[in-house]
Amino acid sequence: MSDVSIVIVGSKRTAIGSFLGQFTGVPTTKLGATAMRAALEQSGVAPADVSEVIMGCVLPANLGQAPARQAALAADLPVGTGCTTINKVCGSGMKAIMLGHDLIKAGSASVVVAGGMESMTNAPHMVQARSGIRLGDGKLVDHMMWDGLTDPYDGESMGVFAESCADKYHFSRADQDAFAIESVNRAKAAQQNGGFAGEIVPVTVSSRKGDVQFDTDEEPSRSDVAKIPNLRPAFRKENGTVTAASSSSISDGAAAVVLLSAADAGKRGLKPLARIVAHATHSQEPKWFTTAPVGAIQKVLDKAGWKVGDVDLWEINEAFAVVTMAAMKDIGIAHDKVNVNGGA
Repeated sequence: MSDVSIVIVGSKRTAIGSFLGQFTGVPTTKLGATAMRAALEQSGVAPADVSEVIMGCVLPANLGQAPARQAALAADLPVGTGCTTINKVCGSGMKAIMLGHDLIKAGSASVVVAGGMESMTNAPHMVQARSGIRLGDGKLVDHMMWDGLTDPYDGESMGVFAESCADKYHFSRADQDAFAIESVNRAKAAQQNGGFAGEIVPVTVSSRKGDVQFDTDEEPSRSDVAKIPNLRPAFRKENGTVTAASSSSISDGAAAVVLLSAADAGKRGLKPLARIVAHATHSQEPKWFTTAPVGAIQKVLDKAGWKVGDVDLWEINEAFAVVTMAAMKDIGIAHDKVNVNGGA
């Protein structure tokens, strides 16, 4: 690839809706379209100039064909814009941005809109009845649980593997509770101080009572940290340490960024929000997805030519508290530099 520098000139997200919360009934593609449109408006790039749209979506059942294209057209992008939907589970949105970066680097695209969109609330239940149900009851399969939160190789919930991670690193229930409480408190503080206001675009939800705009993350205000130490283990009854609080929330939302080369941004008179220095992917045994960020961090630091101390702030996926805790421990990162505005 060339040594072209890739920058982000637009970045917007919807608020994050709680499970069965403010975005109940709002299609995933509408959330994606809302984020896309706002990111483009912020960037100053005309929709007609977009070469490609890449959107992550883990739960596409019942959305109809080509969810990314649906979202792009709803965001008023031209019908000639190429669109791709990808599924890399938790990393889908990040991978979409990586692919957009590489397309521009390779000279295959000039402007890319990339991000992710999801509505866990609206994920359907499915039944295998193509050839009929001849005897007995038909089984409904939860699309969210099976395609999003269950290991297909042994049928275990992701939370079971979080328990294994806690065992390996000797993370106690108290350790995880403390992390969860701090995460919630940081999110509450950021919300109260207007820390998220500049990145959120309102979503209009229509009902019989009229239109309502939602522009605030639901979960922080609903979370009572005083209750966290009293929650029951969610995945292992005996000696379990992972609870709903130390797991990521089931939620709905979307985010999108606008990518182009630094040179192109300069020609257009656009001010970059950020520059992508490097990106990296790391894969390992599925049941140890909890420590995969460690490998990715090590790879991306090597590619960037940076040391841990060169990084001022880190954002590490809080799929479970143990995921971020393991990364901090193995890489040697102080908590005051990680997810300063809270996490999932």
